[in-house]
Amino acid sequence: MPERPGRLVYSTDATARQRAEAAKAPPKPPWLAGPPLPPDKQTVSIRREVKGRGGKTATVVYDLRVSEADFKDLARRLREACGSGGSAKEGQILIQGDHRDKAAAFLQGLGFKTKFTGG
Repeated sequence: MPERPGRLVYSTDATARQRAEAAKAPPKPPWLAGPPLPPDKQTVSIRREVKGRGGKTATVVYDLRVSEADFKDLARRLREACGSGGSAKEGQILIQGDHRDKAAAFLQGLGFKTKFTGG
C-alpha cells in the first residue's frame, strides 16, 4: 500500500510506529542540545545591538550552556546587576541599554569566561 501523508491511527509495522513517536517528540532547541557545562569551562559572548530596535541600544549575552531553570535565574540576576530591564528567550539574554562591562564583570564573578563580539 502506498504511503499517504496524514495522521497514523494504528499500524503493526514497527518502523511506522517509531516514525510516529519520533514525530510527536518536539526537537530540542540548539542552545539546550548539549549537557550543561560548569561556568569555568564556558566562554560567554556579549555583543551590543542597535539594528532593528528603533535606534535603541541593547546588550545581548549568548553562547550559554546551562539548564533552562538556571538560564532564567541567571537572566533575572543579570538584569538586576545591570539595573535594567530585558528578556531571556531562544538562548539569549537581552538587556536594555549598553551594559557590556557590567554584564562581563557579573559573569566573570560567577566564574564564566567572557568575550566581546561584534564591532
